[in-house]
Amino acid sequence: MFIALTSTIILMQTTATQGQRVWNNKRCAVVLTYDDALNVHLDNAIPALDAAGFKGTFYIIAQSEVLRKRLPEWRKAALNGHELGNHSLSHPCDASKEGRSWVSPETDLSKYSIHRTVNEIRVTNTLLEAIDGKTERTFAYPCGDNMINGVNYYNELEKEFAGARGVQSSFQQKDNINLNNIDCFFINNHSAEYMIDLVDKAIESGSLLVFLFHGVGGEHNIDVSLDAHNQLINYLKKKENDIWVAPLVDVAKYVKSNE
Repeated sequence: MFIALTSTIILMQTTATQGQRVWNNKRCAVVLTYDDALNVHLDNAIPALDAAGFKGTFYIIAQSEVLRKRLPEWRKAALNGHELGNHSLSHPCDASKEGRSWVSPETDLSKYSIHRTVNEIRVTNTLLEAIDGKTERTFAYPCGDNMINGVNYYNELEKEFAGARGVQSSFQQKDNINLNNIDCFFINNHSAEYMIDLVDKAIESGSLLVFLFHGVGGEHNIDVSLDAHNQLINYLKKKENDIWVAPLVDVAKYVKSNE
């Protein structure tokens, strides 16, 4: 009787433990995303990720000067396993929203047509495929905007991407993720302690945690210090038995295949 009861308890414990490891046999998934194709991504972020054996997602603006001037380095990063995600041709944002006085008339999404928006994103896909040879990637909404005159332009693009990253913040369970608007945590001068606490919460809750970075040690008014970023990477490395760190395209495909 005692042996049978003990076996039952062990089986229940094992099943519970296995149930917690739903993220590619890890307790949680962490995705590191970097927007706008900056020099510091090539100079600071990618070397730190490579040193730890991690791969990130870099959302590329097709007209970026950094893309044009350092194209071989972006191609090398893609060949090394980093995702080059689509961040549109010119990063159009809706200037009609509050706090958007910085948006130029040429990149005011509220003045775009659906046809123009979709075509520019498709052109960016073509460019990215020419760089990395890949046909699967994710998209990130510039400024988190996806509506033009009440119509979601991504509806025409959904089948062309593994998923799309938005800008709302939440921890997401694998069975409750909207792949058309994946949540993330926007990092702007946050401390290493803040980011590490997010990681711990993701582990505890068995969630997907997506970070959104711009500058890493400078170059952008939205920034995280190089030291804080490196502390985060080191912590992820320390906890890698519990954390699946992967590009968003891989996580999105994993979620879709396990629906």
